[in-house]
Amino acid sequence: MKKQACSIAVLLVSFLFLVTICPSIEAQTCRPSGKVRGKTPPPGQCNQENDSDCCADGTMYPIYKCSPPVSSRTKATLTLNSFEKGGDGGGPSECDNQYHSDNTPVVALSTGWFNHRSRCLNFINIYGNGKSVKAMVVDECDSTMGCDSDHDYQPPCPNNIVDASKAVWKALGVPESDWGEMDIYWSDA
Repeated sequence: MKKQACSIAVLLVSFLFLVTICPSIEAQTCRPSGKVRGKTPPPGQCNQENDSDCCADGTMYPIYKCSPPVSSRTKATLTLNSFEKGGDGGGPSECDNQYHSDNTPVVALSTGWFNHRSRCLNFINIYGNGKSVKAMVVDECDSTMGCDSDHDYQPPCPNNIVDASKAVWKALGVPESDWGEMDIYWSDA
């Protein structure tokens, strides 16, 4: 009986240990890798098309070199971006050094999901608002830098962003008045 009580106690302690450590393991899958200090952009240098934010002087923004793990149903936040010349996306797309029409379903992925260009010009499926759309990855939504001229004086991207053209939002059937941010799922096509 004493042996059985000890075994139960060991199992209980092990269970409690696992229950306490598992959430911290999950939380460690992608932590900020540092911060970047915001600076006020020069006049006219931060394009606020699509309600884009501009960096605020002295504000510390987290940066990430990673994104949450990719699965067949990866949770993300869909945001709105212009991939056209003069749009809030900044320069040409990283994958092909080209600008893309906002009427074409294209996206930029957070740094970790962009994965050193490994998804360049590949398609992903985006699921949201009860619909789905296939979009081509053409750019990185940089989670490692921001608040400078290369990034249109915008803060670094969070690590869970699918930054999409207007065509993606239209294909998902989202009313234009609701464009901006939306919870979605995505997968490699």
